[in-house]
Order: sequence, then C-alpha cells, then structure tokens
Amino acid sequence: MSTLHTVNKSPFEKTSLDTCLKYLGGGASLLLMEDGVYAALKGTTVESKVKTALDSVKVYVLGPDLKARGFTDERVIEGISVVDYAGFVDLAAENDKVQAWL
Repeated sequence: MSTLHTVNKSPFEKTSLDTCLKYLGGGASLLLMEDGVYAALKGTTVESKVKTALDSVKVYVLGPDLKARGFTDERVIEGISVVDYAGFVDLAAENDKVQAWL
C-alpha cells in the first residue's frame, strides 16, 4: 500500500518534517509544499535528513510554491523532483492514500 506524505510547514518552525520522516516506509513518496519547500533547499540544516530520506523514498517539491518564495529549481537538493499542480494530482492518484503532516 503506497502513501503520499505531504509536509506544508517549514522545518525551521515546526517538527512536521521530522515526524513525517520517522514514519516513511519504503516505496512511499514525500511532497514538500507551501512552507515545506524550505526543506528541499541546498545548504540548509535539514539537507542531510532529506538526502537520507532520498535513499528509500521519492521526494518531490511543488514548483509553484518554490517559485512563490523566490527560489529557482537550481536551489533544490539533487534527487528531488520538482512538480507542478498537475504533477501533484498525479501523485495523489498514483498512491493508495495521502497523509498530511501538519
């Protein structure tokens, strides 16, 4: 049973990302959206956690939210896929369930 996990809170303000990472299973997907996109950026204190997650799960970041915060795709950690809203819908449809970490 595959699950799409979504994190919409900044990893620098909330513990949503840390909690989510503890429960991710193999084959799961993680979508960083809204302020959660800060976790997808190179050079942050959470970069190593996200890179470790990439070893076992697919990680995505919502491009429009990234751009709304003034970041380009070049700032995204290697291995994270940038998706648009249609890609978000595809991810939700491809997985058996969606778990939002607030």
